[in-house]
Amino acid sequence: MELTPGNLVKGQDGGLWIKTFRQKTTIPVNVPVLNEPERLLTKYKGNVRAAASGTIFPKLSNQKMNSYLKELAELCGINKVLTFHMARHTFATTVTLVNGVPIETVSKLLGHTSMRSTQVYAKVIERKVSEDMAALKGKLKGRCVA
Repeated sequence: MELTPGNLVKGQDGGLWIKTFRQKTTIPVNVPVLNEPERLLTKYKGNVRAAASGTIFPKLSNQKMNSYLKELAELCGINKVLTFHMARHTFATTVTLVNGVPIETVSKLLGHTSMRSTQVYAKVIERKVSEDMAALKGKLKGRCVA
């Protein structure tokens, strides 16, 4: 919500990066911009409401954001209350760890000062793997697998 054009910089790799500070800890964070977020940056470039506030994206009230999240959940058939924290958790687990991003990198992206904080997300992945394998074991029980 608070990103400004000044937070977008060209990285050493020539790509677009976000450079800012974590709100909670004031720890500096540098994050490369992936394709989809870059598309969103292009989409909102020149947005009148965003420009008026000096930010990249137009600011929304928490109430309005929650309303949009509820609408998205309904459209996608999701029967959970979506929150920003849930998005952060999903990023850490489904987007990064499941796709092989090292836990040290995820820790840095999340702005954790301790690896212990990030290991909570890794345990979620381990639990899911365990549950999935238990389900598979049940399906294969009694079958001859050669």
